[in-house]
Amino acid sequence: MTSLARRERFSLCDTLAETGPDAPTLCSPWTTADLAAHLVIRDRRPDLGVGIMLPPLAGRLEAGMKEYAAKPWPELVELVRSGPPVWSPVRVPQLDDLANLAEYFVHHEDVLRGDEVPGPRRQVSPGLSDALWSQLSRVVRLCFRRSPVGVVLSTPDGRRIHARATTELGTVVLEGRPEELLLAAFGRHRVAELEVTGGDEAVAALWAAPVGLG
Repeated sequence: MTSLARRERFSLCDTLAETGPDAPTLCSPWTTADLAAHLVIRDRRPDLGVGIMLPPLAGRLEAGMKEYAAKPWPELVELVRSGPPVWSPVRVPQLDDLANLAEYFVHHEDVLRGDEVPGPRRQVSPGLSDALWSQLSRVVRLCFRRSPVGVVLSTPDGRRIHARATTELGTVVLEGRPEELLLAAFGRHRVAELEVTGGDEAVAALWAAPVGLG
């Protein structure tokens, strides 16, 4: 059985192969080569990946990223495509989806929307969209934990999540397809296709706050 996360990984790699190593991403100043290097380290080098959380080890992480980013492009893309080592628990499809589906979907969109123009660049299947809604339901309160306003996420078909309780500034309602709401929750609202409802002050306060898992 192939997980949705693995399919998204392959789709991302196809996009990377087309765009080349120097294309912009939403993770500016990262290029596609930098993003690919990040994904390889996440899969294969947890000893370097801890540098994200531990500042004293950030230098090792940066050096490792530069080393991977400098590899020949086809080789680097193939490292992303082949995924983690065979002994990794996320080789199990269910664990792969849990750990990697949102990560790979968002980073794929980081490449597709790297020109910063809002809106979808591909058609997302109903099955993938539903899976992303499920993923979003698990992390959305963490993503909006620092919001100074209430946040409600809503889909066109009526599904809703209360991500943050209302405050004296009020509540902002974000409506869109699950994949667009996921992008907003991961700090990419500027390129997401959303209908935003709320007072001007509340909306400005929401987007001025840190949004995402970090």
